[in-house]
Amino acid sequence: MLALVVTVPGSEVEVASDMLWALGVMAVEERAVDVDRSETDDGLVELWTTMGDDPHQVARAAEGFPSRWRWHTIEVDESVAGEWRRHAVPSWITPDLVVVPAWVEEPDQPGITVVRIEPGSTFGLGDHPTTVLTLRAVSGVLWPDATVLDIGCGSGVLAIGAALLGASYVEAIDVAAAAVPTTEANAELNGVAAKIAVSNRPLAEVEGTFDVVCANILAPVLIDLADHLRRVTSPSGVLVLSGVLEGAHDHVLDALAPMQVVDRLHREGWAALVLRH
Repeated sequence: MLALVVTVPGSEVEVASDMLWALGVMAVEERAVDVDRSETDDGLVELWTTMGDDPHQVARAAEGFPSRWRWHTIEVDESVAGEWRRHAVPSWITPDLVVVPAWVEEPDQPGITVVRIEPGSTFGLGDHPTTVLTLRAVSGVLWPDATVLDIGCGSGVLAIGAALLGASYVEAIDVAAAAVPTTEANAELNGVAAKIAVSNRPLAEVEGTFDVVCANILAPVLIDLADHLRRVTSPSGVLVLSGVLEGAHDHVLDALAPMQVVDRLHREGWAALVLRH
């Protein structure tokens, strides 16, 4: 398995970690770098994580890093890379909705909707604050038989959650090749494969409109996709965005104007935004 190693100044560890978490990684390990501290004011730190086996996918993700951060990949033993699995736990989205790692025993409680996820070689277990916020927002606006578009589906958490909550049809897209078989396998695992269509096609090629559109991706990408995000959201529909910081998303809203924010959800410094035409 490929490990991604990002080297950053010590003062930027939190920012870099947040960016990696926003990409959906399962774990981030910090390692101090033994170098001449004159290189930076506060030394350097390596952040180790895994993002599957596709080097092109890793390189695409790293394109969003500031140029001052150095990064490289290294082959690691898969048993070591999978150590995080021993510590995985269910992620409660609402009191009656939970995302559970496929190898973890699910809560034995009546009336609970359970989304079971095996991330495979994608990144995304459903426990990052932006994923929790997005699924929480979607669960609050979704109505029976609504159509849903999940942009950047990863392992399929949002698409599958929407299908389990009553969506009649979900289209899930992601530029990462590994997202398609992983989302399809997880949809099968949750018994909703017939409701979900998964592909690698870009948003620009998606036709028609959807009742609920969700995009849990980083702010620069949201801005680049703003015109298409407006286009695919039906006139009476809802657009749910995350991957943005709680106090720094005005530039995203400016790009999406004239759509208006009707709700905001916050968690651990991140935000999810609910917009309508």
